[in-house]
Amino acid sequence: MGPFVLFGYIAMTKRDYYEVLGVPRTASEREIKRAYRKLARRYHPDVNPGDPTAEAKFKEVNEAYEVLSDPGKRRQYDQFGHQPFASATTEGAGPGFGADFGPYADFARGGFGDIGDLFSDILGGQPRATTAPQKGEDLHYSIDLNFEDAIRGLSPEITLQKHGPCEVCQGSGAAPGSAPQSCPDCGGSGRRQVSRGILSMASTCPRCHGSGKVILNPCQSCGGRGLVYRTEQLKVKIPPGVDTGSRIRLAGMGEAGRNGGPPGDLYVTTRVQPHPFFERKGDNIYLTIPITITEAALGARVDVPTVDGVATMVIPPGTSSGRVLRLRGKGVPHLKGGGRGDQYVTVKVVVPQNLDERSQQLLREFARLNPMDPRQDLKT
Repeated sequence: MGPFVLFGYIAMTKRDYYEVLGVPRTASEREIKRAYRKLARRYHPDVNPGDPTAEAKFKEVNEAYEVLSDPGKRRQYDQFGHQPFASATTEGAGPGFGADFGPYADFARGGFGDIGDLFSDILGGQPRATTAPQKGEDLHYSIDLNFEDAIRGLSPEITLQKHGPCEVCQGSGAAPGSAPQSCPDCGGSGRRQVSRGILSMASTCPRCHGSGKVILNPCQSCGGRGLVYRTEQLKVKIPPGVDTGSRIRLAGMGEAGRNGGPPGDLYVTTRVQPHPFFERKGDNIYLTIPITITEAALGARVDVPTVDGVATMVIPPGTSSGRVLRLRGKGVPHLKGGGRGDQYVTVKVVVPQNLDERSQQLLREFARLNPMDPRQDLKT
């Protein structure tokens, strides 16, 4: 796509928004959101203080997400590219605009949210505040369980890496004995108001990043961020009956909030390993066991493995191979409500091999005494 025009000035071609977020054009809303959160966390100015490259990438990522996260804007972008958003996302002006954009610099460089503030001011609204308390990001953790543990439940200890408030500065970012000061560039408002003609714009203060505060004496432990990356040991209660894909929510165990906001949540997703001979379907368990000809013909009491240990099951006389018997209450505990599923046992009659002469004679005598044709119904 070639250059486009903003207020009569030439702007250069921008990177493809899908490329910026590192997702295909067929990406779902969830995939786009996941990619955005990952990149925003990586390039956030608070994580990269004083790094202009990271700040530029952070703006670019926010700009791409602002369009691709909105179904209507995304449809426009897929059809027309950057053109419908040229007035809000111009980047890299040419000579006609000069080396600096002056009072419109943040807006013309595609600063995330500035165009919204511009129209808000024109219509008499208030610019969006950036100092409001923000809930921390949710964290996700996957844990592998064996078949029996998933059914019985357990409380394993997991290792979690996340950001938390700095204990040295208590999350303020300032060295002990000092405190954040009001930003001299914006007077502590976190916003910078500029006007030209009939237009009035409010943009995020580039020095304090909208917080209204600057740290002149940063904490040595956290580098002025107020957060530190640390490893925590956490015990998670896995309830009986979970399956692959079950999610356990631990409220308040996610990333730390910002500006006094609450922490996010931790979601633990379970993955259950298959069992050598048990098969689970819903809350029921299935098993196949072998029985002898004698047990099938005369009936018997046989030991059957269950997740609770060995249980005794009655084989009725005259049981055919493939018959399914049920052990009530020997299945999986119901996650929602009391009770349990059942265990279904399929019997498989095993025919003896390498019979001696005496055994063959007995079977022939048995056949003579009990004549039958199991294929009678197939004859025409």
